[in-house]
Amino acid sequence: MQRTAICPGSFDPVTMGHVDIIERGLKIFDRIIVTILTNPVKNYLFNLEERMEMLADGLKGFEGQVEIDHYDGLLVDYAAKRKADAILRGMRAVSDFEYEFQMALMNRKLNREVQTVFLMTSLRWIYTSSSIIKEAAKFGGDVENMLPSLAHQRLMEKFGFPNPAS
Repeated sequence: MQRTAICPGSFDPVTMGHVDIIERGLKIFDRIIVTILTNPVKNYLFNLEERMEMLADGLKGFEGQVEIDHYDGLLVDYAAKRKADAILRGMRAVSDFEYEFQMALMNRKLNREVQTVFLMTSLRWIYTSSSIIKEAAKFGGDVENMLPSLAHQRLMEKFGFPNPAS
């Protein structure tokens, strides 16, 4: 029986921390559906199509094991619809725990069949988040090694910096 996990997020943009969690998650699950969830209260830097394209670039090499999708409802409903066994979440620090724990408990209340699995982020990526990377990039900070190549290129373009590859 194939074990499937949903790895949700906004991925605005995808970071190497995200890639790390997905890669390590594939040691536990046979298949991971990386799902961009739409949060109507968030203002995204990248539109859905751009985020899906950057995810596809960042997850090259995992074809057949990883699927990229999007959803705008309850995560547990999506997980049930996709017949997923678990929700895969990464945690960077203790500060993530309270929010993630509350979400996991609510998801469990809504659907007892879908488990939540937490993976601690690798030490190399523990300080990174899409928000912090965007903030640094906005002011010209060097964030190249924190993002897959297309995500880095697109982020620099959004903030009006020349493409370093040109």
